[in-house]
Amino acid sequence: DRMMSLRGGLGHLRTRRWGFSVRGMCTGTGQDLVVIGGGPGGYVAAIRAAQLGLKTTCVEKRGTLGGTCLNVGCIPSKALLHSSHLFEEANHTFKTHGINLTGVSIDLDQMMRKKAQSVTGLTRGVEGLFKMNGVSYAKGMGKILGPNKVEVTGLDGSKQVIDTKNVLIATGSEVTPLPTVPIDEQSIVSSTGALALSKVPKKMIVIGGGYIGLEMGSVWSRLGTEVTVVEFLDRIVPAMDKEVGQQFHRILKKQKLNFKLSTKVVGATKTPTGVRLTVEPAAGGAQETMDADVVLVAIGRRPYTAGLGLENVGLSVDKRGCVDIDSGFKTSAPGVYAIGDVVRGPMLAHKAEDEGIWPVPFRGKPYPPDHWKKGCTDSVHVAVFPGIVAAEIIAGKSGHINYDAIPGVVYTHPEVAMVGKTEEQLAGMEYNKGTFPFMANSRARTNDALGDYAQGMVKILSDKNTHKLLGMHIIGPGAGEMIAEGVLAMETGATTKDIAKTCHAHPTLSEAFREAAMAAHDKPIHFK
Repeated sequence: DRMMSLRGGLGHLRTRRWGFSVRGMCTGTGQDLVVIGGGPGGYVAAIRAAQLGLKTTCVEKRGTLGGTCLNVGCIPSKALLHSSHLFEEANHTFKTHGINLTGVSIDLDQMMRKKAQSVTGLTRGVEGLFKMNGVSYAKGMGKILGPNKVEVTGLDGSKQVIDTKNVLIATGSEVTPLPTVPIDEQSIVSSTGALALSKVPKKMIVIGGGYIGLEMGSVWSRLGTEVTVVEFLDRIVPAMDKEVGQQFHRILKKQKLNFKLSTKVVGATKTPTGVRLTVEPAAGGAQETMDADVVLVAIGRRPYTAGLGLENVGLSVDKRGCVDIDSGFKTSAPGVYAIGDVVRGPMLAHKAEDEGIWPVPFRGKPYPPDHWKKGCTDSVHVAVFPGIVAAEIIAGKSGHINYDAIPGVVYTHPEVAMVGKTEEQLAGMEYNKGTFPFMANSRARTNDALGDYAQGMVKILSDKNTHKLLGMHIIGPGAGEMIAEGVLAMETGATTKDIAKTCHAHPTLSEAFREAAMAAHDKPIHFK
């Protein structure tokens, strides 16, 4: 979600001649680069390419820029997470701080309007950035017709063919369907529908215990819904460090989220009041039914390549739907690159942004052979970085992405953030472990009310011999902001001793990071 602070203030810019026509279609045809997809990876790549002197067009079928992240993903979900958290605090923790309120109620329509205002301001801001950087913006569906040719079917049905030297595929992902529970975006919803419910349901079942399911479940639970999370595996967010994940699970249960783990959903039936699910143990066994007003299907996302015309340049997708690329984001088709959710790796917006700006050329430093093995997650920031890298490579420059230093964040309260290796991944290796609880951090204790700020910890894993960071995991307030210090340490090769010697302002939550680093190679000061 980087660069967002600038975007909202750019929507007021006057229309100027930056390659836009009245209908939003680009006016020129001969381009150095056509980016198909205006999400975090695509629009960032387009801007960076234009900054590097490439004549660039970005094609986006939605009619608004920002992709899933900005329109129906990261941004609107964070708006509802923040608003619902304020409601939760007003009802439960304000009185601890001496603030007495009566008659606190929910105006869901206003909450949704606030969410929509945030989205609109930011999407208009991205259009402003296109104008400022000279990127042509084609509103419509992009399709590769053949080598160096992209057809754009406009929102009004008109067609235009753009000649281009290079094509960058950044079409993102879509919700993974569950065949036994078909989505209608009314009583059975995807994350998109869960962001736009017209009333607070009495009961909600969330299918999937990953990032998206837990965030949206938290929103509606705070607003008064009885939420049950059904997960096929025996733990939530299975890619998370096990110790952190177990503590996270306990905290969510304290917040009155219910869980049915190791459970398989085998069917869904509409009822007069909502939906009835049929479930059974994942290992097999007796079936049972569960009733809810709304069911949220949140089992993940899959690459979106429908109608893209890959076959016209000899490309296909693998069994997961991903477009195959080399270490420089180049496909087997000359002049065709791909980044973000349509390629292997975590589905994170900041990853795609960086890929778009810094893709590694043939002469650049290659990625480690196993850099894609992390699989897919439900986050978005991994799209941003690749967009930067790809633009650099296409412009003839070099770049590098360290996939071991890509953070992930679950934006619940408390937040959970992680980067690098988990303790399970380090099994068999020599490593040091340092933890520091927020209950021993002065700022967390000062802000605390009913245990909401003082729960959680910082966990650091480091090489036993060199003391360099191998992984960092945080569960606690502001974890999504604090994780950047761990990412920086890993990117620059800093050791726990370097971190321990770095002055952190007092009183701050980030002091817990320093204390955890001290615990990894010696002893912390404020905890035994």
